[in-house]
Amino acid sequence: MTFQDIFKSSFLENIGSISILDMALALVLAFGIGLFIFLIYKKTYNGVMYSASLGVSLIAMTMITTVVILAVTSNVVLSLGMVGALSIVRFRTAIKEPLDICYLFWSIGAGIVLAAGMIPLAVGGSVVIGLVLLIFVNKKSHTHPYIVVIRCDDHNSETAARSLLEKHVQRCVVKSKTAQKGSVELNMEIRLKEDNTDFINELAALDGVQSAVMVSYNGDYMN
Repeated sequence: MTFQDIFKSSFLENIGSISILDMALALVLAFGIGLFIFLIYKKTYNGVMYSASLGVSLIAMTMITTVVILAVTSNVVLSLGMVGALSIVRFRTAIKEPLDICYLFWSIGAGIVLAAGMIPLAVGGSVVIGLVLLIFVNKKSHTHPYIVVIRCDDHNSETAARSLLEKHVQRCVVKSKTAQKGSVELNMEIRLKEDNTDFINELAALDGVQSAVMVSYNGDYMN
């Protein structure tokens, strides 16, 4: 080894490892797939607060993953160093919606497959996944859970309200009950038989019933 070889840099040798055309094509396709994922996310979001930053992050994550995988596939030594570097990264941002995890993994997976050169799989797979999400996430069903909150005067009005409710719904489960002097509050989970909520008006019109409220929720309940 000569003195010149000691200071010889391999940085310039790696410049031509990936052509400009391949890099540009991969980034353009990654942007297109990321934009498609963002549009599907925006179309199927059913949460309370829509996060625009997460939608933009899906596009950026697809492109970033593509760039990283392109670099890794061109250099074996770099791939080992990348594994060690990424192993110390910890993400502590709470994911409030379970479906958001699916979109994050979709973006990462699409970037990996695209950078690996499997363009038909990346494009076709993304289209199929998007169609599946559009069909099943936006599917409206009368079996969607609801919470009914009923305020009654006494036990008799409570019994009458529960009897009327059980007659009009498919399923009725008491989640909580609060009793005070002259007032009883019931929180019940129901599943509708059909898309008709007129029974709430009948509940509110019963003698001894102070109010009847029905709200939709995602099926999670905390005592």
